[in-house]
Amino acid sequence: MQAFDVKSVLEGYDKDDLTIVTVCSHSSLQIFHGAKKEGFRTLGITVGRPPKLYNAFPLAKPDEFLTLDRYDQVIDHSDEILERNGIVIPHGSFVEYMGADNFRELPVPTFGNRKVLEWESDRNMERKWLESAGVNMPREIKDPRNIDRPVMVKYQGAKGGRGFFIAKDYNQFKMGIDHTQKFNIQEYILGTRYYLHFFHSPLREEGYQVEGAPGIIELLSMDRRDETNIDEMYKLGSQEELKEHGIYPTFVVTGNLPLVIRESLLSKAFEMAESTVKRSYELFGGMIGPFCLETVVTDQLKFVVFEISARIVAGTNPFITGSPYSDFIEQGLSTGRRIAQEIKLAARMGRLEEIVT
Repeated sequence: MQAFDVKSVLEGYDKDDLTIVTVCSHSSLQIFHGAKKEGFRTLGITVGRPPKLYNAFPLAKPDEFLTLDRYDQVIDHSDEILERNGIVIPHGSFVEYMGADNFRELPVPTFGNRKVLEWESDRNMERKWLESAGVNMPREIKDPRNIDRPVMVKYQGAKGGRGFFIAKDYNQFKMGIDHTQKFNIQEYILGTRYYLHFFHSPLREEGYQVEGAPGIIELLSMDRRDETNIDEMYKLGSQEELKEHGIYPTFVVTGNLPLVIRESLLSKAFEMAESTVKRSYELFGGMIGPFCLETVVTDQLKFVVFEISARIVAGTNPFITGSPYSDFIEQGLSTGRRIAQEIKLAARMGRLEEIVT
């Protein structure tokens, strides 16, 4: 395959007739809805027949569908996306279904910096990034035989919590681990989980500016997550007792709940986001667009970041018509629409190559 040169591809695009493209899953409804609100054409990628559910949501139904047999065939159909002046919007399901390596090789302009995938998908590199940015993280336990406190065991990649589990000692670790997958062990932090949805714009200048990096940071919304069956386990008894009966807690995300945090914590939240963005420029050229800091707030009112998602997250879905935070920026502003606005602004300024790779 010929080396992909995003600058050359963009030079051949009609900037007044761009198409927003994503896989029909995860947060695609709000991505398509936001793109339509900003006047873009839309293309939805599906495996098999286009989902009938889009007929139920006409304001979020893509104008066209690209139907494939497998998600990794997106690369083989890249010319069809290029013919439409397409810009791909990544989300967690898109990258997971296609595979991170395949996604990095996709020869189509993609919103954001694809170099972030290497740092985000590997939990050791993710820790290096966040800790070097000065962000508090849970203690990591390298050897499971050294587990001496409650820990969270996670697998690599965006899996929506599937397979994650809590262990209190080595025996519980052995009961739950899948040795066929790469895993990471973190100290389990007691507190309240808050998922903070930010947006970094290297183009805008009015707002919360990033010291040492271009542009501004916006806080668009926050959520918590419903996870089965861990969120209902308390009704049945202790985890240890349930495990004796073959019932194991799981953290598969099934939904998202909107929330606001106490206002006195907002400054700390922005400081974490700012240092994370600044460090991203130093490490790999910058994180562009939406990202989520996945945090626990302790009873000492301290943030501990246990993960970062460097793209739109499904937790933004409750905020299609805005949130208590984005409404202070612009009424009715979703993350999906904010992505479309950034692309529209870049096209108008002649700076698309700064926000796509």
